[in-house]
Amino acid sequence: MKIAFSKISGTPRYSLYTKWLESYQSFVPFDCSQVSIDEAIAELSTSNGLVLTGGEDIHPSRFGKEFEISRCEIDENRDSLEFALIEKAMELKLPILAICRGLQLANVYFGGSLIIDIPQDVPNSFEHRRIKDTDSIHTVSVEPGSLLKKISGTFDGFINSAHHQAIDVVAETLMVSSKSDDGIIESIEFKDYSNAPFFLGVQWHPERMEYSSPFSGKIAEHFLFEVASHSLLFAK
Repeated sequence: MKIAFSKISGTPRYSLYTKWLESYQSFVPFDCSQVSIDEAIAELSTSNGLVLTGGEDIHPSRFGKEFEISRCEIDENRDSLEFALIEKAMELKLPILAICRGLQLANVYFGGSLIIDIPQDVPNSFEHRRIKDTDSIHTVSVEPGSLLKKISGTFDGFINSAHHQAIDVVAETLMVSSKSDDGIIESIEFKDYSNAPFFLGVQWHPERMEYSSPFSGKIAEHFLFEVASHSLLFAK
């Protein structure tokens, strides 16, 4: 069983993605950021799942706000890589788990847009950024009937937070499955899974939370179940 990651190198925090998932099941990880886009796509074709990890802002020209570039920290090469990865993963019907930047990038890929800076653009919002290298903590409310509700088994709880951007307009094919109490979108999923692979995007970092949280361990377990299911199908 092999899982491709958009990036799992660069700082110690990136290693937590594999540590988190490997605590539930062993698999072969692949870091797509260490090879060319063509090589990453070739590796993805032999993988059973994709994790889009956290990181820099997405270039605002990709969602019609190129005039906001001065308020963003971008990596255009990574944008190009991850857009290509989502396109190929959808073609292969691979399970996709999108975390923090990954959620934002997926929303943009499917046609949505982003809030450029929560502190400046959303009055009276909670603190969503890291403070002195420590994640913020706030509440989240889960939509009844959502995939996230099915996975987590709860309607509310606490999550960590380490971002300054967030979803503005939700892509047409996606739905909001949770929000923080200040109205910031915290997770997304497909409206219709009848012809789509597993996809869940979360704004928080489950790999940096207590695994016993319903917004951490249960997400890992369900994603790995989806990956294993794809692996069985691929083996046939």
